Amino acid sequence: MQPAAPPYVGRYWQWHTDGRMACLLCPRRCLLQEGQRGLCFVRRRVGEQMILETYGRSSGFCVDPVEKKPLNHFLPGTPILSFGTAGCNLTCKFCQNWHMSKSKQMDALADQASPEMIAQAAVATQSRSVAYTYNDPVIFLEYAVDVAQACKAHGVRSVAVTAGYIEPEPAEAFFRHMDAANVDLKAFTERFYHKLCGGHLEAVKETLIYLKHHTDVWFELTTLLIPNENDSEAELHEMTQWVVATLGAEVPMHFTAFHPDFRMRNQSPTPAHTLSRARAIALANGVRYAYTGNVSDAAGGSSYCHHCGMQLITRNRYVISHWGLDAQGKCPRCATPMAGRFEAKPGQWGAKRLPIRFQSQ
Repeated sequence: MQPAAPPYVGRYWQWHTDGRMACLLCPRRCLLQEGQRGLCFVRRRVGEQMILETYGRSSGFCVDPVEKKPLNHFLPGTPILSFGTAGCNLTCKFCQNWHMSKSKQMDALADQASPEMIAQAAVATQSRSVAYTYNDPVIFLEYAVDVAQACKAHGVRSVAVTAGYIEPEPAEAFFRHMDAANVDLKAFTERFYHKLCGGHLEAVKETLIYLKHHTDVWFELTTLLIPNENDSEAELHEMTQWVVATLGAEVPMHFTAFHPDFRMRNQSPTPAHTLSRARAIALANGVRYAYTGNVSDAAGGSSYCHHCGMQLITRNRYVISHWGLDAQGKCPRCATPMAGRFEAKPGQWGAKRLPIRFQSQ
């Protein structure tokens, strides 16, 4: 067995006027007495220190297709080594990874891995990137940043899969080390964020604006559409118009299907036509790249030239069956570039899923 890792001292806190420790990582700003944890469950006050209890510990590692994150415009077809820890700083009732993100058991973290071990595993599995995912990497920021630095030294890129619920100062420290991100824009009403997520929409919008205007991170957006909660035409129009006006028409949007889970098991699953309607609304409002997800839909999963309409990448269920971009990432018919991070040829990983375990020392 590996020896227990020493406590890792986290950052982003200050003393509150009443003597409690105020966590400054996310907009919750949890106030902690001695021994208390924040809502995320993984950041705990111990004396005069903030301890990150999940540093170096993971709920599992798996090599996935990068399209599963989902990212359709970042090194398409390539494998990505994915991992998460435990806990979350939102309380989404519809969480699709609740067994990890809502875990309150530290013994659920079966794998111990240093940043260098993860970087070497990415190289060994020929993964082009490492994804911080399953639960939100915001809450294990220091671990994610150390892994990203180790990966960069090996030529491996880093991808954050996040809800973007983070304060400005740690956001700068976090995204400085990320090459790409998929951000969950869960809805476009304060009601939804408050009622179903225990958070606030405005903080997420601020993170997205920061990503667009102050970083070089390639990012895409995902919205899990839940019937009668965030799928109205009015909300979809407002959301997609805001994305185009504030973030730019080139930011890809993914509309994915909800399936009943966690605390919303009695909710109906998302009909396929709802996803198609959302995609059509996005395209009509000027979004250049809009996709459907969690369904088999070759038309909604494929990429098209926004200028002439030519289908340039045909994909379905993470599998690329046709690649039409030229070596410069442009449409061969009209020479219009496709926004993203592309190489001359796509990867061939397909839809494979490869679990990885680290050997105990």
